[in-house]
Amino acid sequence: MGEGDDAVAFIETFQGVAEVSGWPSPRSGSELSFGTRAPEEEEHMMGPQSDLRTDGVRDVGVSLLSECVILGNSELLALRSEGDVIIGGLFPVHYLVPNSQNTYNSKPQNRPCNGFDDRAFRWMMTMIFAVEEINRNPALLPGVTLGYHIMDSCDHIHTSLRALLSLLTHNKHTYPSFLRTVPSDLFQDDYSRYGIQAFSHQFRQLGGCLAYHLTIPQSPTFVEIGAMADTLQSSKAKVVVAFATEGQLLELFLELAARNVTGIQWVASEAWVTANMLTAPQFHLLLQGTLGFSFPGVYIPGLREFLLKVRPKAELGFEFHNMLWEEVFNCRLEFTADPSNINANDFERVIEQYDQHESKLNTHLKTYEGEKRTFLFSAHENTIGAPERPVCTGSEDLSNVHNSYTELSKVRISYNVYKAVYAIAHALHDLLECGSVGDSTAEVGCKGNSSKPKEQLLGYLKMVNFTNQFGEKVHFDDNGEPVPLYDIINWQKDSKGKIKFVKVGSYDGSVPVDQQLQLNQRKIVWTGGLSQVPGSLCSDPCSPGSRQARRKGEPQCCFDCLPCAEGEISNQTDSTECAKCPEYYWSDKRKVECVAGVDDFLSVYDTMGVILITLALLGVVMTSIITTVFHHFRATPIVRANNSEISFLLLVSLKLCFLCSLAFIGKPSTWTCRLRQAAFGVSFVLCLSCLLVKTIVVLLAFRSTGPGSGAMKLFGPAQQRTLILCTTAPQVCLCAGWLSAAPPYPFRNPTYQASTGKIVVECREPWPAGFYLVLGYIGLLASLCLLLAFLGRKLPDTFNEAKLITFSMIIFCAVWLSFIPAHVSSPGKFTVAVEIFAILASSFGLLLCIFVPKCFIILAQPEKNIKKRMIKSPR
Repeated sequence: MGEGDDAVAFIETFQGVAEVSGWPSPRSGSELSFGTRAPEEEEHMMGPQSDLRTDGVRDVGVSLLSECVILGNSELLALRSEGDVIIGGLFPVHYLVPNSQNTYNSKPQNRPCNGFDDRAFRWMMTMIFAVEEINRNPALLPGVTLGYHIMDSCDHIHTSLRALLSLLTHNKHTYPSFLRTVPSDLFQDDYSRYGIQAFSHQFRQLGGCLAYHLTIPQSPTFVEIGAMADTLQSSKAKVVVAFATEGQLLELFLELAARNVTGIQWVASEAWVTANMLTAPQFHLLLQGTLGFSFPGVYIPGLREFLLKVRPKAELGFEFHNMLWEEVFNCRLEFTADPSNINANDFERVIEQYDQHESKLNTHLKTYEGEKRTFLFSAHENTIGAPERPVCTGSEDLSNVHNSYTELSKVRISYNVYKAVYAIAHALHDLLECGSVGDSTAEVGCKGNSSKPKEQLLGYLKMVNFTNQFGEKVHFDDNGEPVPLYDIINWQKDSKGKIKFVKVGSYDGSVPVDQQLQLNQRKIVWTGGLSQVPGSLCSDPCSPGSRQARRKGEPQCCFDCLPCAEGEISNQTDSTECAKCPEYYWSDKRKVECVAGVDDFLSVYDTMGVILITLALLGVVMTSIITTVFHHFRATPIVRANNSEISFLLLVSLKLCFLCSLAFIGKPSTWTCRLRQAAFGVSFVLCLSCLLVKTIVVLLAFRSTGPGSGAMKLFGPAQQRTLILCTTAPQVCLCAGWLSAAPPYPFRNPTYQASTGKIVVECREPWPAGFYLVLGYIGLLASLCLLLAFLGRKLPDTFNEAKLITFSMIIFCAVWLSFIPAHVSSPGKFTVAVEIFAILASSFGLLLCIFVPKCFIILAQPEKNIKKRMIKSPR
């Protein structure tokens, strides 16, 4: 309805608490359906055909019945005509149904429907017109006579079920033979809750919102009508979509008109968009400017003449004719008949039909003595306290009447009824002329073969394809649906002050999507006769950079405007949601545009990066100095103790540990991501392997019985080098396999963009288990070293290296045990900083605990660096 029209209300009808789930309102009786069921299903649901007219059991209490039986004398009013093929029809000739209050202690009584709808009666007569037109056509169904059986659905689900259950359903799984000439609920307004839900969903997707949702009860009370009118009158929503029929809306519109309610833009469902009943002057201020979808209208030649021939008669099958006559001319019918000219059974049935309506209809039955018996009846309702209507003269002329029954310049629903009858006729014609669908006999023809089973008719009906006299091509798709065609109707006043239905657009489902809806907005007259689109707002529009926030307990149309969150934008007015910026982008200060995110990593220019680089280089320098000292004093006892070769290898591995930390600093690249973890894992395993060998040497040396002990011979320098190689090789293989199968790669991680506004550039590990396996193997060697060193901490040596290894391993394990939770919980680049700190801390721990004490003795206490002082005699 335009940019500002986002507050819309819904009105729908209620089918009753006992309605069958999934069934649409019988107002879909504007459709003429031809359906088939399996014979056993029909018998199960309606009883055997032979029992439909039996008298049944009268006045028998429910306690005496052992099974359910067909109700006797409960047949509803109907229009019938026999033929070779009978077509059934249901039409809502009445639109008000009294509430039934069954006691279940006696047979339920039929209660007549009220509110005669002459427009629906026209639909019913159009079906008869089409059947008779086909019967007169020698080219269509030659030798076959069509009949009909038409009943009143009363616009009520229970009456429809009683009348003809198999002819009215949308459930194609249960009734696969259902086809229609009106578009399905996907294209038109359905009068059940499912149509409301579908429309609401689509409407919300287009940015609209619903202020309220009202349901019209089947038989609303004055209190309920008043409550609905109060809601409509007080709401700020000025666009109301009404899913109902004119009969169901009549009382509500009367109440609104009495209150002089104006300014509501009504959107009508197909059921009432062309209802002449609602164009009375009393509704002009309320309903002028109404918009809605309607079926395309045509003029059917001969239909008007056929409808004007309707006359009242005191015969069975003319009950609806009599009701029309009394409704149109506001009079009552009185008939006098000679029973000698009437079949006794027919006479009794006429009496019985009207006797069933005695509670609500003005029915008079009188019996006179003598040869003649006179019966008088009136088919029209009487209102308590209302003056009695005059007696109809019989000379009334329908051609002088202007109402929805005689208004035939462009019929819409009647045209769909007309097409439905012709579709059935063409299907029957094809069946009788051509044989079964897909049958090879179809090629040679099977004229005159009328013995085909009725089950084959469905196949022909689905395949029917013909062009009618109006140039429209009638066919069905795989779901039994026609091509959706609609006119968009606008209620406008003409120069005489009367409401006219003006076409302002159309909808054609057979053309491309962007061409389906055609609307001439300049031709539309809105509510109150305005030429501008009416506004329907509860809150002012939200500016760009903000979004709507619904107020609790208020309709969706009522909202507050909140600024978009970080990383989200809104570049349109009145946005319902803020759009999240694409990956690697961030919102600007106004929250209206996404800008490229800033990369964040542990840079060499960051303070933290400078500190860590300085510590790493310091470790390298210290390791180099200690290596120089040891090399210079390599002949002294303290250096030669425990295999100086392993000491030098340990110093080299520590230098690699310090250097590998530098690979973690700077913007990650492909080679740094692959190098950093592999270098870290191999360097530390080499370091721990050396410490493990040194610890084993200490333990074996002091547990030997004397010089030349067998234990030391079995674990000489060659064996020590072999052990180092064997303990380092698994880590090398693990790292090699990890890097070849699932190598880490540089990745821009936007996870912390919401909190920092930056994108963290890090090394993504496709196989996280690889890192933890590397770390686990390091932990295994460290634990083994700690255990062995702890066992040798009290050996009798002036300079017990086992004590130093024990202390260094305690520091090493403490650092890496604290590293795991810190590494997992640290955000962004701090994850890398934590790992670098752990590498440096553990490396400094090993360097300082093992080598600094030795360097102190070498440089500051050379008197202790002699073999005699290195050995302490046991006590």
